[in-house]
Amino acid sequence: MTERLDQPRELTPRLRLYYDPEAFGEFSERFARFLGTARFIVYMTVFVTVWLLWNVFMPVTFDPYPFIFLTLMLSLQASYAAPLILLAQNRQADRDRVQYEQDRMAAERDQAEIEYLTREIAGLRMALGEVATRDYIRSELQRLREELAEAGNRSPGAGSENPR
Repeated sequence: MTERLDQPRELTPRLRLYYDPEAFGEFSERFARFLGTARFIVYMTVFVTVWLLWNVFMPVTFDPYPFIFLTLMLSLQASYAAPLILLAQNRQADRDRVQYEQDRMAAERDQAEIEYLTREIAGLRMALGEVATRDYIRSELQRLREELAEAGNRSPGAGSENPR
């Protein structure tokens, strides 16, 4: 029977597993963090040692010498660990990318502020060059006082008022 393209498909029940990607990502990060610890290495070493000792020295063994079941279990653990570690690394890379972008924007803001402050300082220096300094004012007052003293010494009626 050919499907008609002018009509919607009939809905059929589907079995879909739902998982929360964020929760799964957090789980993978915790798992990857645990796999990278000395505690995990010690636990794994103890587990494999006990497994080997049991299957070599005990009369009842469940995994004789080539230890195929142990190899299968370690392969299964590795096959789950690798994708979880990659997922954790991808999430960290995403966080690093966001952090890099925020750092870049902050650096641009800081650069703009530095340029603004540099211009302000340059403007203040230029304005300060036009402001009379204390030494300049003192020298001008000293010069005026000397001029007044000379003018007072030259005029015949020094001290007398000049009528207008």
